[in-house]
Amino acid sequence: MLTVRGKTHQFCDGLSRRTVLKIGGLAMGGLSLSQLLQAEGASNKPQRQKAVIMIFLAGGPPHQDMVDLKMDAPAEIRGEFKPIATKVPGIQICEHLPGLAATMDRWTIIRSLVGSEGRHAAFQCNTGWPVQQQPPGGWPSFGSIVAKLKGPSNPGTPPFVNLSTKTKNGAWGDSGQAGFVGQAYGPFTPNKDGGGLSIGTVSTEQLADRRALGQQLDRFKRTADATGAIAGLDAYQQQAFSILTSGQLADALDLSKEDPKVLDRYGRGSPENAGYGDAGPLMNEYLLSARRLVEAGVRVVTLAYGRWDWHGRPHGTTFDNSRDHFPQLDQGLTALVDDLTERGMIDDVSIVVWGEFGRTPRINKNGGRDHWPNVGCAMLAGGGMKTGQVIGATDRLGDHASERPVHFQDIFATMYHRLGIDINRATVNDLSGRPRYLVDHTQYQPLREVI
Repeated sequence: MLTVRGKTHQFCDGLSRRTVLKIGGLAMGGLSLSQLLQAEGASNKPQRQKAVIMIFLAGGPPHQDMVDLKMDAPAEIRGEFKPIATKVPGIQICEHLPGLAATMDRWTIIRSLVGSEGRHAAFQCNTGWPVQQQPPGGWPSFGSIVAKLKGPSNPGTPPFVNLSTKTKNGAWGDSGQAGFVGQAYGPFTPNKDGGGLSIGTVSTEQLADRRALGQQLDRFKRTADATGAIAGLDAYQQQAFSILTSGQLADALDLSKEDPKVLDRYGRGSPENAGYGDAGPLMNEYLLSARRLVEAGVRVVTLAYGRWDWHGRPHGTTFDNSRDHFPQLDQGLTALVDDLTERGMIDDVSIVVWGEFGRTPRINKNGGRDHWPNVGCAMLAGGGMKTGQVIGATDRLGDHASERPVHFQDIFATMYHRLGIDINRATVNDLSGRPRYLVDHTQYQPLREVI
């Protein structure tokens, strides 16, 4: 078993986070056994696996210091960073993102992300829906919807893996919530700090001993029945056991099997929360894990990257932390896109990078920027999408979207489209049996600029 622990940190509203990566122990997280009977298509022809990697910049990245610099604005708004040219003429981004600048032809920048509720949570970035006025059971996350509609691509890997962590406040746990579709379609959560269902640690000898295995499964079933998290265990024991013993998932999470040169490309030794204490789990290694997971057949991987809640001291100053966060993110994202491209996967794997809101145009007295739900930013890559462009714009101060507002649900509609799911027709039933569309398709559609 391999365990990597990180230091606990807090956001401005007191939310804390402990990152724990646990490989081994047959940790099941929210993975349902009922998923394992689902098959993908009846075609005998090989099908290219489509997948989505969602990268959540926890705390809210500063759009005007990152991809939407305002050099004509007053000093208290434009900040101290300078823009640099990118590979695409006319597109400029922050000077501390040189890797992204050099590969801008493979990225789409969205400068007009709207619809945020303005709260610290991954909820909107993982469901597309507001926290308020949810249906009974709650909105399912994107990964859970995909798990429900598509099932696993093969018996050895779950369809949905959430590499984020969970705190008692639920800020990270809600990033993988199954909502009203039920825990049968929840994520495998190898980084979950406590909680979750587990068969327990089973030795190789026990795995070979069917009697001992049966006892372990009986205990697992009793736990599952008590929590109501998993139904129909008896019918799917064998299929569930295949996912535990196939080794595909464990191999995907075991970075010791990766080429050291690839590890170096992603960047080793980059702390999870640069400038906020001791180095924790390496976030760029999480990006590499995401590539390995989709390569193994996982359809949706979500992860939270860094800490972007920069209000100024004592929370950390915007510019001091940008000098650490931006280069680290720049290296990781550039490595991810290069890696997928070289492996011939880039047209099949869509990447979304975003946070829960933007930051205030005006720099506050503490040297940081506060929450700004009016407008934020996002970046897209891969998935066969048209890239090398900017969608939308903000006004001179970065205060609001002045051109082509893009809602969270527009991006979700795009991701469903890339997976071959028609948002105008596909539905999932809520707890009352009422069919629910995946997004409000009367208002939001896949981005025409990228498809």
